[in-house]
Amino acid sequence: MDTLTLIGATGTPLPPVFHARHLIAGRFCDSADGAVLERVSPAHGTVVSRAAKGATAEVDAAVSAARAAFAGWAATSGKARAAILLRVADLIEANVERMTLLECLETGKPITQARGEVSGSADLWRYAAALARTQKGDSHNTLGPDMLGVVLKEPRGVVSVITPWNFPIWILSQKLPFALAAGCTCVVKPSELTPSTTAMLGELLGEAGLPAGVVNIVLGLGQPVGARMVSHPEVDMVTFTGSSAVGRAIAAEAGKSLKKVALELGGKNPQVIFPDADLESAADAVTFGIYFNAGECCNSGSRIIVHADIAEAFVARVVALSRKVAFGDPLHPDTQVGAIVTPEHRSKIDAHVRAAEQAGARVVLGGAPLQVQGLSGQFYAPTVVTGVTADMAIAREEVFGPVLSVLTFRTLDEAIELANDAAYGLSAGVWSENVHTCLAFGQRVRAGTVWTNTWMDGFPEVTFGGMKQSGLGREIGSYGLEEFLEVKSLVMRVGRTRAPWVKAI
Repeated sequence: MDTLTLIGATGTPLPPVFHARHLIAGRFCDSADGAVLERVSPAHGTVVSRAAKGATAEVDAAVSAARAAFAGWAATSGKARAAILLRVADLIEANVERMTLLECLETGKPITQARGEVSGSADLWRYAAALARTQKGDSHNTLGPDMLGVVLKEPRGVVSVITPWNFPIWILSQKLPFALAAGCTCVVKPSELTPSTTAMLGELLGEAGLPAGVVNIVLGLGQPVGARMVSHPEVDMVTFTGSSAVGRAIAAEAGKSLKKVALELGGKNPQVIFPDADLESAADAVTFGIYFNAGECCNSGSRIIVHADIAEAFVARVVALSRKVAFGDPLHPDTQVGAIVTPEHRSKIDAHVRAAEQAGARVVLGGAPLQVQGLSGQFYAPTVVTGVTADMAIAREEVFGPVLSVLTFRTLDEAIELANDAAYGLSAGVWSENVHTCLAFGQRVRAGTVWTNTWMDGFPEVTFGGMKQSGLGREIGSYGLEEFLEVKSLVMRVGRTRAPWVKAI
């Protein structure tokens, strides 16, 4: 490990423990039974936040508050909704440093990355504000001289919003402002591992003038809080980001009452590198794609499919770049990869690597837990695994860590077959200077997002979501707003022109 780039403990003093509370009907409160959950920083091994631990009583109260607030919020003009969303965006930017520090400490991600996510999330709120003023339906005036058809788009109602630990404020901002722009009211549950920035956002919503009850926040575990948010009869829709296993369980439970479900789930995302690609740029993007957020990212470029003629040289380039990526204390501004979220998850990552070795793959870099000087938290080394075949678990299962699997191909058809040979279909990438190659790949690969000669560029305007077991529905962009809208047709007769159906005898 001595050839890796490691950044030891900075010795930066940690802030006081943050106390996160529920937000129900406009009031912040602790749990009725006083229960709390403590979050230990995965990098520093010390308690950084203490959150109220909710139960079904808190969920029921939050749903009741959201239901009571729905009619008023749904009737609010798009202009008024947009004004509040814009104020939220301004307040996020005014509180970037406060939110960034807790995001860094709870997730283990580098502080520079956390800062970019918190500040960048404001743009999602601003884009959703624009959509609040531009949503519209359709009209049909060609149905006959005495008929007019109007298609309306109305808010779905009360939405349960359940978010994960890997991008707490960013993923919440891919959902919540769009639901609010549509006129829905919400109950939000962040991961119990990363509750603080969601609770902080709750403070900002009130400061921005959002009416009480429009957004409610319940902290706690998936059982019972998340489960009750899915099964509650007064909830009209559930939007969830997390594992495919949990997503399937949510879909099954929601199906009992035919709730609308939007799911953004896992990925095993391929990048295909052709011999004519800009290999320097491709290698840098592959390195970024696997180590960004320590690989704890549904869009992680966790498998590359490289043409056999260039595979050895390309992998050597990626390994060399991997050694230069700075792993270590998330509080250091130069750190690029921080800590793994929990000890249990680090063990799971390592188990995937050990299983790959037993299946015949070769670990050419890393493949072990990492010790960082002065820190007691959990880290994992940058890892590259070669000799991977399509039947191996490491080529098919989501590792969710800094582990890159390398497969090879000979023809375009073989590359596309390998890219599609997974249960997931979230994102994919292709690297080639030949536009025909890129277009053919983009059209034939089964993925919700296809990047060409780049990786993980995202914009609020461009919708996001997966195929197959990567999920249902779409987020952000205008399609992200549509998820929270119900379509209603009004068919109107102009004047009393309808011929009687019942004939006089």
